[in-house]
Amino acid sequence: METYYQLNTAQITAQFSTSDSGLKEESVALLQRKFGENVLTETKQKSRWSILLAQFTDVMIIILLIAVVISFVSGEHMDAYVILFIIAGNAWMGYSQEYNAEKSVRLLQKMAPQFALVVRNNKPVRIEAAKLVPGDVILLVTGDVVPADARLIHISSFKTDEASLTGESNAIEKITEAIDAHNLVPGDQLNMVFKGTHVSNGSARAVVTAIGMQTELGKIAGLLKAGVQKTPLQKRLAVFSRQLAIVVIVICLLVFGVGLWRGMPVFLMFLTALALAVAALPEALPAVITIALARGAASMVKQKALIRKLPAVETLGSVTYICSDKTGTLTQNVMKVERLQAEQGKEHLLMHAMLLSNEVKFADEGILGDSTETALVDFVLDKALSKKTADKEFPLVAKLPFDSQRMRMSTLHKCGDTWILFVKGAPLKIVEVLASKYKEAVPGWLDKNKEWAAAGLRVLFFGYKIFDTDPGEINTAIEKEIDFLGIAAMIDPPREEVIAAIQQCKGAGIKTVMITGDQALTATAIAVSLGMIEAGHQGVKTGADLAGLSKEALGQLVENTAVYARVSPEQKLNIVKALQGNGEFVAMLGDGVNDAPSLKQSDIGIAMGITGTDVSKAAADMILLDDNFTTIVKAVKEGRKIYDNIRKFILYVLSCNLGEILTMFVASIAGLAIPLLPIHILWINLVTDGLPGLALVAEPAEDDIMNRPPRPPEENLFAGGLGVKILFTGIIIAAASLFIQWWGVRQGYDLQTQQTMVFTTLCFVQLGNALSVRSLHHSIFSSQRPASKAMWATIAGTVILQLAILYLPFFQTILKTSALDWDAMSTILMLTAATLLCIELVKFLSGRKYLQTKAVNK
Repeated sequence: METYYQLNTAQITAQFSTSDSGLKEESVALLQRKFGENVLTETKQKSRWSILLAQFTDVMIIILLIAVVISFVSGEHMDAYVILFIIAGNAWMGYSQEYNAEKSVRLLQKMAPQFALVVRNNKPVRIEAAKLVPGDVILLVTGDVVPADARLIHISSFKTDEASLTGESNAIEKITEAIDAHNLVPGDQLNMVFKGTHVSNGSARAVVTAIGMQTELGKIAGLLKAGVQKTPLQKRLAVFSRQLAIVVIVICLLVFGVGLWRGMPVFLMFLTALALAVAALPEALPAVITIALARGAASMVKQKALIRKLPAVETLGSVTYICSDKTGTLTQNVMKVERLQAEQGKEHLLMHAMLLSNEVKFADEGILGDSTETALVDFVLDKALSKKTADKEFPLVAKLPFDSQRMRMSTLHKCGDTWILFVKGAPLKIVEVLASKYKEAVPGWLDKNKEWAAAGLRVLFFGYKIFDTDPGEINTAIEKEIDFLGIAAMIDPPREEVIAAIQQCKGAGIKTVMITGDQALTATAIAVSLGMIEAGHQGVKTGADLAGLSKEALGQLVENTAVYARVSPEQKLNIVKALQGNGEFVAMLGDGVNDAPSLKQSDIGIAMGITGTDVSKAAADMILLDDNFTTIVKAVKEGRKIYDNIRKFILYVLSCNLGEILTMFVASIAGLAIPLLPIHILWINLVTDGLPGLALVAEPAEDDIMNRPPRPPEENLFAGGLGVKILFTGIIIAAASLFIQWWGVRQGYDLQTQQTMVFTTLCFVQLGNALSVRSLHHSIFSSQRPASKAMWATIAGTVILQLAILYLPFFQTILKTSALDWDAMSTILMLTAATLLCIELVKFLSGRKYLQTKAVNK
């Protein structure tokens, strides 16, 4: 079946049973019932309740909820309320993020015009755009927003700006003739106009071919249904939570069974198993991670990166690919004259032709019109040539507008006692009308055209013709035997700062890929100038190359492709999916409506804050407030730092929790009394773990953080020997705790005092551990990583709190503690110092292997 752009104007009007005089009112009502309104339908929105309930499906949250139930059953109400508070805080934060994220389709509706000028019963009438139907004949003029997809049947110097839909940086010159080609992307359908794009020049009459969700804009709205992607950290924490749940259940059952086998009371062993469960759960982990991400988001805002979805903060550190749109992202989205060559002695005349031979309008808000023409005018004005002076020297007499058949434009001006015709247009079309005396020079000019076009430049030739008498009313026949004036070439230039940023990405092991709707030649030239590819690189593919590829074939193709040109929004989306299917973590950077589906599908979508559309911003996880590509590099560094610090916190909290578990487990096996009560463990997990944890996640980045490759997608949280460190540190902490309990028994202290001694030992040892884990490789005594003021303040504050619950009667009652004498406290302090030295020894032994590996890599 032929598509609309393949049909001629007679066929298109016949297919929709319409004509130049438009539809008849009686047929409109039938069509409205058949096709519905010309609106973008919203995807089904989640209810507030469903979003809220979804926050409680995480494995870690379910484990904590079970702990709440057990705490209530066993009478430990304080424990239950504290855990509930943590769960509620995290649920509210997650609910707020998700509820505010689903606005992309609604904002797409704002792009649609509210009214349209339509011909019905041979009369132009202004109607609501929602009331348009297929077959309606619409009238379009400069400044209009196209209300529906339509096939052009009559035009006059008609151009549209389709940058937000297709990524094409130039205004598109439209035609009415049928196009004999297949599988054209919207940007190549030159006889069609599309809903939501803008008319930049001329006027037109067109037959509506699609409305609402059937338009190209509607298809993009449909693509926005892509599911929310989990961040790398969320995936790793989900695995960790499941593993932790199994470990907790096994340990609790084992201890409960051993206790019953030894003849211990059932309820006592139940309390012991509960204490172990509480000890194993890192209750502070969800809160600390949330705060770490929030701090990172606040830091990124200062660097002009606004985080819309909090988990995206850490995702940046995992990115392996940055897929970027070209227009307005890697380039400035402003056409500029890049090269100029005038015939000898004709420089002044060429400048006047560039300034005066156009359709631009001067308004309060600036120069309005086609981007190519405004670039020419801006260039001349920057050379201090005044429009007012030029008009006075060459007053306009008549104008022959540009059209797609001749591909030229001419303006006639008075010049003293003579008249001068300025002509500009496509190189070959200007050559056709040059005077015969230029026959030998033409090949050289055309070679120059090829050279500049190969560099991605848009080339125009200029000519002129002088008349001694008034030529009168002018027509296309006047464009002959003209003299050559010069050549001008324009480009949407690359952003200078992007070049250095791409090199930094290479150093960090991140691949940068361009995905654009623009022409392949232009995209390749920009990619070469930015250092994304080398000249002559074959890794450039077009939408036509991708059409019909299987999922497997596309997956192979994306591995070696650096530039994609002339691709549709759906193809952009498929490229992102293919990279993700290869195990890559993908960041998508874009600013147009055409980028929205791929922004939402990517692991992290990044929109431009200044030039970006509302739709792209709503689909993104992060917005660049300064539209600066280099901001991404800063954000990647921040993301990597956050992940590093979260791993340090996990090392800290799990080694401490393992120490608590081993203490409880070995004590029960060895026949010692329960060394810790559940309230003690909860205090340690929330205060002693939580407060230093906040200082850990605020630690500055390691010096080599941007010289590392991205983390492998399959890497778990315990990679790099973290699991071994957790094991040995936990054993050291447990040994210290069991020693102090054994010493307490030998010294004749009562049970509550013994428990207080173990409680305090764990608190102080873990504070020493917090100092140690600030760096995974450098010693606590190294000058390379001195402890921050925040860490020292946190340690001091935690020590003061611990002393308060030991010596203030109010806290003694709540936390079931006893005041310790100096013998007990001095023994605890010496034991803490010895334990810290042992932990540092473990770090030293593991750090030697790390430094050796680093030296080999250098």
